[in-house]
Amino acid sequence: MTRRVAILISGGGSNMVKLAESMTGDHPARPVLVLSNDPAAGGLAKAASMGIPTASVDHRPFKGDRAAFETALQAVLAEAAPDIVCLAGFMRILTPDFVGRWQGRMLNIHPSLLPKYKGLHTHQRALEAGDAEHGCTVHEVTPALDDGPILGQARVPVLPGDTPETLADRVLVQEHRLYPAVLRRYAAGDRTRIDLG
Repeated sequence: MTRRVAILISGGGSNMVKLAESMTGDHPARPVLVLSNDPAAGGLAKAASMGIPTASVDHRPFKGDRAAFETALQAVLAEAAPDIVCLAGFMRILTPDFVGRWQGRMLNIHPSLLPKYKGLHTHQRALEAGDAEHGCTVHEVTPALDDGPILGQARVPVLPGDTPETLADRVLVQEHRLYPAVLRRYAAGDRTRIDLG
């Protein structure tokens, strides 16, 4: 049975593009929706050009009422009826109620080697800590921020002279490898952890 995947984005959608590009041929899933909290997100046009249905629910009119925003988000998701929801640069913190509805069916990619550096500014924090390596993590989403079972990690060395920007660029290359690899397994029912060098 082909799994239906909705991808949530907030910006340019580079991880979304890599996920969508991977879901072809014998892949056990297909993208059915790209949804953004920003109607101007660049990733929406990219998804549309790939023939994927798109939608947006602008968070700004809700003025901090997360429950109302998520009710609107859930209504759009319900129409698409996804089996799996992939957060790919979706920059809104989701409430436990919303996560609970999708728990066990929602993935996220985070730019650090969790459990290190939950939240923002991960590349800067890795540099400030003097870490020898950094990377990214795909995990199942739970109500706790950047928590949940780890499904895969990819590592990059921290190089002399690295800035948050140069480190972020190298980590992004690994994100584009890791997320599609994890999704393929996950959609097939395999939650075995993947580790990429």
